[in-house]
Amino acid sequence: MQSEKNTLRHWQLGLAGLLCLMVLWWLGIRLFGEATGLSARFSPQATFVSLWNLLGSSDLYGHVLVSLKRIMVGLFLALLIGVPLGLLIGSSRSLEAATTPAFQFLRMISPLSWMPVVVMLMGVGDRPIYFLLTFAAVWPILLNTVAGVKQLDPRWLQLSRSLSASRWETLCKVIVPGVLGHVLTGVRLSIGILWIVLVPCEMLGVSAGLGYFILDTRDRLAYSELMALVLLIGVLGFMLDALARGLHRRWAH
Repeated sequence: MQSEKNTLRHWQLGLAGLLCLMVLWWLGIRLFGEATGLSARFSPQATFVSLWNLLGSSDLYGHVLVSLKRIMVGLFLALLIGVPLGLLIGSSRSLEAATTPAFQFLRMISPLSWMPVVVMLMGVGDRPIYFLLTFAAVWPILLNTVAGVKQLDPRWLQLSRSLSASRWETLCKVIVPGVLGHVLTGVRLSIGILWIVLVPCEMLGVSAGLGYFILDTRDRLAYSELMALVLLIGVLGFMLDALARGLHRRWAH
């Protein structure tokens, strides 16, 4: 009973925070814009009307699906690279010492700064987008996997050796379950980074995706639709983060 009350209070506080955000949005337009000027197109009223109209358009769902597909491909490639490399580095102090400076250096370079280089090497299309998304997402997964390996209880490994477990059995039964919580934390962080990097990446000469759609609304001077897309991007990002949090609660233990 007490937990249900705490959950209800949590939801109420969250909704109150969102309501305050909407009020600040409305006040910002009223105080710093003109009621009949260009700023009126960015108002909550115009935005929600445009959002309602967009939700009835099949074009929107095509752009959303393309963006989600790119997120999933980028996340899959980051997991494919980050988890095995993290397991390898975490199990060797020498390898960790040799790679940490280089990885920290690369991690601090904004993925968007690679855009001109990647376009010149790969051209326009999906390939440079996948590269940039993978580059952005791999570091949280890699570093969290390394941290998970280093925090494994040595007694688990001793027990597996005492039971004559093979390396593959130790990996599948001890190491992977032991680092899963850290990997899922890295996945959640990566999803947040991916969602931020995705929109500017989709301005690299592609013809579909939410980033392309934003440029299209700007070129058509449909500013209320642009704000509706910004709002939709926030909602979709919130839902992806909620999914990642749910996976973490379900599997981290």
